[in-house]
Amino acid sequence: MPGRRKKIWITRAQPAADLTAERVRALGHDPLLAPLLQVHNLDEVTIDLVGVAALAFTSANGVRAFAERSGHRETKVFAVGAATAQAARLAGFRSVLSSEGDVSALARGIAARKSELKGAVLHAGAAELAGDLPGELERAGIEARRLVLYETRPVRLADAEIKLLLRANAVLLHSPRAARVLATVLRKHPAPELRALGLSPAVLKPLARIQLAARTAPPFPLEAALLQLIDREA
Repeated sequence: MPGRRKKIWITRAQPAADLTAERVRALGHDPLLAPLLQVHNLDEVTIDLVGVAALAFTSANGVRAFAERSGHRETKVFAVGAATAQAARLAGFRSVLSSEGDVSALARGIAARKSELKGAVLHAGAAELAGDLPGELERAGIEARRLVLYETRPVRLADAEIKLLLRANAVLLHSPRAARVLATVLRKHPAPELRALGLSPAVLKPLARIQLAARTAPPFPLEAALLQLIDREA
């Protein structure tokens, strides 16, 4: 049975924040949409696909950033999660394989198809990443390259807006980067009654020394599992 209606602060960058808000609303709660990060595509990026057998994406933002710069859609794509895989298909990629979970799960999925790869795997994404996909692939004997297409920058929130947001029952965190920004906010504006719900323990790590009502992560790094925590009492 669902619990009482709650106010849930959504911190992830747009456009993904809107999708999360829809899911929170569908669960009977009130989303407070105030991203702590904003995506900025980098200029003057050269995409070299010579010798590349497959592309790897760990976020839908990475897919969109690549698609804006290149019309190439023939290379096989490996993606983390259904949302990233869907973004790749919508961008026009024909061969998309997805792995549910985190970067390590994606690395294992790619390694399982090692014999099919006749070249390098190009990981296209953010300047600051969660996990080390190229490193894990290299350790599995797969040539890997990294392509930085965008960066996420902190969003400055006014003190008045922060005070309203901190009346939320819980805050959702999808990345360690967002958690670090939130930690900075909470050092100035303590909120000991706030519950922090993170996609994984690694996401919540930057909040280890911040006083909160709870720091909770689901057993699997999936947004569906994260949202189930909303109705679980601390």
